Amino acid sequence: MHQSIPPSGGLAVHAEWLGDHSFTRLHGSRFAYVVGEMARGIATPQMVVEAVRAGLVGFYGSAGLRPETISDGLSEIETGLGPNAPAWGANLIHSPQQAGYERAVVDLFLRRKVARVSASAFMALSPEIVRYSAAGLSRGKDGTIERGTHVFAKVSRAEVARQFMAPAPEKMLQDLVAKGDITSEQATLAASVPVAGDITAESDSGGHTDNRAAGPLFSSLAQARLETSKVHNLDPDSIRIGLGGGIGTPWAAAAAFQMGAAYIITGSINQAAVESGLSLEGRKLLADAGPADVAMTPAADMFEQGVHVQVLKRGTLFPMRGNRMRAIYLSRSGFSDCSPEEKKFIETALGESFEAAWQKTREFLAASNPGDLARADQDPKRQLALVFRRYLFFGAQWARDGDPARIRDYQIWCGPAMGAFNEWVKGTPLEPLESRSVRQIAWNLLDGAAHITKLQALRASGTDVPQSAFDYRPGLFE
Repeated sequence: MHQSIPPSGGLAVHAEWLGDHSFTRLHGSRFAYVVGEMARGIATPQMVVEAVRAGLVGFYGSAGLRPETISDGLSEIETGLGPNAPAWGANLIHSPQQAGYERAVVDLFLRRKVARVSASAFMALSPEIVRYSAAGLSRGKDGTIERGTHVFAKVSRAEVARQFMAPAPEKMLQDLVAKGDITSEQATLAASVPVAGDITAESDSGGHTDNRAAGPLFSSLAQARLETSKVHNLDPDSIRIGLGGGIGTPWAAAAAFQMGAAYIITGSINQAAVESGLSLEGRKLLADAGPADVAMTPAADMFEQGVHVQVLKRGTLFPMRGNRMRAIYLSRSGFSDCSPEEKKFIETALGESFEAAWQKTREFLAASNPGDLARADQDPKRQLALVFRRYLFFGAQWARDGDPARIRDYQIWCGPAMGAFNEWVKGTPLEPLESRSVRQIAWNLLDGAAHITKLQALRASGTDVPQSAFDYRPGLFE
């Protein structure tokens, strides 16, 4: 059993020394480690509270939740941590299909003084993420620009990262001033600082992902930072690059820090934690996964566009069914155009007749998007897409609720890090689900990364270090 993570001091490599020290100073955490914002409340308020108490940065998985639900979650976090606590934030997901949603969430974050936002699924800057970034800017007594709102931009492409690394476009800032969303002073300040001070390189992760390899992605973003800083006359050290995706063992964490990552971020492995919003049934499926037990399947929110998410494959039929639905959608003009075998597959997956599923979809659209309903009533292919999207959406809901009748249809966002973690903890105190708290997961990863980093430094300085010395077995910290 581990005793505790040792305090700083001595000549050893300590976990709190890993990463960029400006990150921990600015955000108020002990470690350069982020517990990521798994969407639709899987990263629960309780997970955020426990992450911060463990010296980590925690993000609430507010993406896809109603503003009133998000508000309740923020209240739970504030109750657990106290007012103005550092080292936590919430997720803002780009939602072009939902008119007004981004604005409502940013309004809530600014009103509730949420100091950190992780921006995900952005392919380009939106006025709302720029508004959030600029609204927290002020001039300090010493003349420096101070941030009251911090953007963590999760990206997997350099062309997107460059937009967040640069100051906001002048026209967008002036439009925000004209609408009364920010002041002229805030627009002036925003024109000389990056939109985001923290860029999270998202490699091969669960959920929406480009399946990027960590090494090439990180180097690409590092080059983008250098070039963008020169173009806009910025201090490159004011833009920190963290790394997430595929980090489920100390070796992966140590590799990220060795590349120069300012911080690391974990996601998939926290879904199996006791603080997760995923059901016990879903967490048990995750605990049985291997590194190859994942697959790509269509995303519910962008089904027609062909966007995919990475999900758990082992123990479910969800990715196979989702991919077949996408193939049917591409080849058929509507449900009536499907073959008898295709119709049987669709209704088996839905668990009801297509007509019944379409009627439920119609009722939802009548209340939420009457315009879309009017178009769909005239387009059988659109009806097919909307029913398929409903199935994909409910796959995630069934997994959160733990519906035993739909266990083969669970949609569980998951990357290969989950399987690597399971292999690493097998036969150790972290194998049982009840031992997997965000604190125990993070402290073992960090302590192991420090151990590996120290040995690598010794080897690089000429010491003969045997390969077996790099092994690190997890235990329980007190």
